[in-house]
Amino acid sequence: MSTSAVGEVYDVVVLGAGPVGQNVAARVRAGGLTVAVVERELVGGECSYWGCVPSKALLRPVIAVADARSVDGAREAVSGTISAAGVFGRRDNYVTHWDDDGQARAVKEFGAELIRGHARLDGPRRVVVTTSDGDSIELSARHAVAVCTGSTAALPDIPGIAEARPWTNRRATDSSQVPARLAVVGAGGVGVEMATAWQGLGSSVTLLARGAQLLPRMESFVGERVSRGLTEAGLTVRTGVSVKELRRPGPQAPVTVVLDDGSELEVDEVLFATGRTPNTGDIGMETVGLDPGAWLDVDDSCRVTGVEDNWLYALGDVNRRALLTHQGKYQARVVGAAITASAAGKPLDTTPWSAHVATADSAAVPQVFFTEPEAASVGLTVRQAEQAGHRVVAVDVDMGESVPGAYLYADGYAGQARIVVDLDHDYLVGATFVGPGISELLHSATIAVAARVPVDRLWHAVPCFPTISEVWLRLLEAYRDRASNAA
Repeated sequence: MSTSAVGEVYDVVVLGAGPVGQNVAARVRAGGLTVAVVERELVGGECSYWGCVPSKALLRPVIAVADARSVDGAREAVSGTISAAGVFGRRDNYVTHWDDDGQARAVKEFGAELIRGHARLDGPRRVVVTTSDGDSIELSARHAVAVCTGSTAALPDIPGIAEARPWTNRRATDSSQVPARLAVVGAGGVGVEMATAWQGLGSSVTLLARGAQLLPRMESFVGERVSRGLTEAGLTVRTGVSVKELRRPGPQAPVTVVLDDGSELEVDEVLFATGRTPNTGDIGMETVGLDPGAWLDVDDSCRVTGVEDNWLYALGDVNRRALLTHQGKYQARVVGAAITASAAGKPLDTTPWSAHVATADSAAVPQVFFTEPEAASVGLTVRQAEQAGHRVVAVDVDMGESVPGAYLYADGYAGQARIVVDLDHDYLVGATFVGPGISELLHSATIAVAARVPVDRLWHAVPCFPTISEVWLRLLEAYRDRASNAA
């Protein structure tokens, strides 16, 4: 029989204890507010146990071996195959064997009240938590409720999908068995990363893309180079195809993947990486006039629009501004500052150099995909910039031909870099890199785009020789030469 605890009051109630929920809770606690954090699964969320952490733990050994094999003298030292058991053990250590005691302890140590259970809104500033034993806990928030419930993999409605029992990102990152044959459906970040990881672990992977290119939201040359790299690594890449039907006659039987071009593919497992759906379907959205199961629209301080009195915030995946952990944590810093200022009756400092600017800016969102080769970007592509009304020019550099640090990094280095420059203001609105070892270039590009550093000033940011970051000098030279020729 359930019981009810009535009248627990906090300044802030946070739904979800993933990285986003933990960050906003820590920020408001640092501002002197009381906060309760409610979590229905593991403290640490999708990122810690089925997303960023385990996927990169699986990928790092694969990429490390590929890097060693690209260098004369080192490739001779690499023999045999990757130890899948060793990789799985490494992953298990980094996800703490799916034990969340450490992260739960950290939440309590910064002063938040951690409540385990399923939280639902119950009208303005009210939350009801149902615990695993059926008890109810009623919470009230003096100032704000923050929805940080994340998202779940979306599966298409196609015949046979239930019987096929497809993998999603969760099974792709927590499995400890290597399927002999794996089909990966979807060419976004999850698709290309998991295809890379499982091919490296010994599976024969076929990557199926509905569109004409991989990583379609990035510059087109990225998808072309990644497709080439994956093919050279042994994967089969098929573009312009969709899954029409799945057949699996028994639990241990192979899966037949029927494609819209009439061809069939037999595999041992099939992974769908075809999008996400927000975890808002069963958290009481209807009690505050919102649609259950919908993405939550927010303003530039992540306040949910259409809710009176500005008490409801939505951070991370649920607001669909950028489904990236680091961007959700950035939003948490913004929201923590906004709530703390509002609770104190003070306006939020919005001056350009404030440490707490009241905006969850989407103009300089960085993203990295750890595939073969790596792909990274920040800001706008050429097409996006033009659609946004910018008058831009794109400047490209072949990194394998002009950057000594690149061809010292890998024999036969193949990579490309692009900057997108706003011609009316002479600063970068976007940058893209694809090639081995380029992920660490991205933060310098993010600073340039976020801070709108004039191109003339970038000349004084001197890259070390011989590093891959010398690509910045080559890009600036190419931009200068293009401007000179235009004049």
